[in-house]
Amino acid sequence: MNEVTVQTQPRPEPAVETDRRPWGGFERFTLNEPTTVKLIHVDPGQRLSLQRHRDRDELWVALDPGAVFEVAGRRIEPEVGERVFIRAGETHRLGSAGPAVRVMEIAFGHFDEDDIERLEDSYGRA
Repeated sequence: MNEVTVQTQPRPEPAVETDRRPWGGFERFTLNEPTTVKLIHVDPGQRLSLQRHRDRDELWVALDPGAVFEVAGRRIEPEVGERVFIRAGETHRLGSAGPAVRVMEIAFGHFDEDDIERLEDSYGRA
């Protein structure tokens, strides 16, 4: 059986590059590295589990007003486009303060939905 090596050095927070062009511009969140990108939809007034992951860092980007991020005990009500970096092992939760919201999640490191350690859950899954 093969052993899996887990990265022990903290990964640096990603440097997001902004580039203006005559037609507008873009933000590049990763460059030539393995990542998993998800678009998360949260229904009005709902929230995900308070959770943590051992093997991956996450970058959340608020796409709609009304998102609520809980990261390492801090409550953040991000502006649209605001980014929050979550290190492996940090507790975090995503929710909606009212309307449905979308958040882009970029995961760095080994991605596996089964590595979620739920600490608290509104749906009885903890």
